[in-house]
Amino acid sequence: MKAVIIGATSGIGREVAIRLLEEGWTVGITGRRTAELEAIKQKYGAGKVFTATMDITRDDATAALDGLLAALGAPDLYLHVSGVGYQSGPLDEEKELLTAQTNACGLVRLTSHFLNYIKDSGAYSRTHRARIAVISSIAGTAGLGAAPAYSATKRMQSHYVSALAQYARMEKLPVRFTDIRPGFVATALLASDKKYPMLITPQKAAKIITKGLKRGRRVIIVDWRYRVLVFLWRLIPRPVWERLTMISN
Repeated sequence: MKAVIIGATSGIGREVAIRLLEEGWTVGITGRRTAELEAIKQKYGAGKVFTATMDITRDDATAALDGLLAALGAPDLYLHVSGVGYQSGPLDEEKELLTAQTNACGLVRLTSHFLNYIKDSGAYSRTHRARIAVISSIAGTAGLGAAPAYSATKRMQSHYVSALAQYARMEKLPVRFTDIRPGFVATALLASDKKYPMLITPQKAAKIITKGLKRGRRVIIVDWRYRVLVFLWRLIPRPVWERLTMISN
């Protein structure tokens, strides 16, 4: 089995890569930090790990992905993890735009390119389907005043996955989709000086994610406590939600 993981130098992406490698997968990993990619390759071997240094906000990210696919071969799993997010103090326009550029434009750039690879490569069929999985967030459930661009782009990611799933059916493409929605995971994305409720480790998140992917889940919420929270969030009427000021990211 083969996987490509976009954003594997730290956090959830790195832990999923390690779990798959230890289960015998061959993995292609990307990220901006070449040294971190090479450290994983050195540990698990060049025959099991293929790397590509990539910044998903740049146009040349698709060329880097093409090079990785050529070296690895057609993957069974494409997992898009790369993303950024900031909490608002004063609303920082630069950070809001960077969040949109990374989480929205970066996602569209790479996942649409890979979907076209599925369509054009001839490597897939009814008996060899690909899976595209995207790390979105439970933050996409409703707009969070503490992180406007982050929650908005995470909602967009979930909708984009849904739209691509419909597009793939329209085009009869051999691909399935998974929307992965974590809650608070102890990664560099979270501010280190704050305490977060129901915080889970990247290792636990990776375990839940890989288990859900093996079962072919369309949506994976990490973990069960967040499934309850999301259910309750959805019961709150919009006018009430917009008046809440204790919700923070």
